Amino acid sequence: MRFEELDWRATPLGELVLRRRWDPAVDAEVHEIKLDDEYLMSSLFTVSETELGVRGLAGIDHDEIDVVVGGLGLGYTAKAVLSNARVASLVVVDALAEVIEWHERGLIPAGTALRADPRCRLRHGDFFELVRTGEPFDAARPKVHAILVDIDHSPRHLLHPGHADLYTPAGLDRLRDRLHPGGVFALWSNDPPDEDFTGLLTRHFEDVRAEVVTFPNPLQHREATSTLYLATTAPAAA
Repeated sequence: MRFEELDWRATPLGELVLRRRWDPAVDAEVHEIKLDDEYLMSSLFTVSETELGVRGLAGIDHDEIDVVVGGLGLGYTAKAVLSNARVASLVVVDALAEVIEWHERGLIPAGTALRADPRCRLRHGDFFELVRTGEPFDAARPKVHAILVDIDHSPRHLLHPGHADLYTPAGLDRLRDRLHPGGVFALWSNDPPDEDFTGLLTRHFEDVRAEVVTFPNPLQHREATSTLYLATTAPAAA
C-alpha cells in the first residue's frame, strides 16, 4: 500500500495523525506523526533523535543509569537509550496518550521492543507540568542520571505556550535539581545553536555544549542539521 492513515485523533494540542506510506525516494516504508499541519516525527529523519539517546548518556560515569525521556514520538530516542547496557531504568513521559497507545497496539514499529524491555515504562503525563510541580517522574527514583527531551521544535519554537517556563532560569533550576551529581540534561532542537540559550544553560550547569548533528535529507538531496544541547551538573564532592 502506497499510503495508509493508521489513526486520527482530536487532542487538546490539535489534530493528531499517524500515517504510513511507501516513499520511492528511499525505497522504504515511512511512518509519520503530524500535529495539525506540522510534522512531529518522521522515520525518514531519525539520526539526531538516536544521537540524543547515545550522546546524552556517553559522558555519565555510573554503572547503572536511570533515565527519563521527555517525548515518545516514534521511539527512536528511547530505543537508543535501551541499547546502552548500563541503563537500569527508563521512564518515557508523553502528554499524548494516543501516541503511547499506538506503541502499545504495535502501530509504531518501535513499540514492540519498548514494551518488551522490562527496564522501560511509558508514562502518560505532561513533562513540563511534572518539572513545574516537582512530582517525581518515577516515585522509586526521585533523582535520575539523565533527562533527555525531544518535545518542542526548539527553545524558541514551542508546541505550546505552557512549555515556555522550562527554558527559564527557574525552570532549568527545577530540572537540574532532578539530576544526580554528574547527571546530564540533553535537549533536541531543530534550529541552529542558540547562543542565548547556551549562555543560559552555563549559568545553571557545570559543563555545557551545543553539538550540531548532520544527516542526509533524501527528499531535498542535501544535508540537514539539528542541534543537541548537553548540560552536565557538578560532580559529587570528593
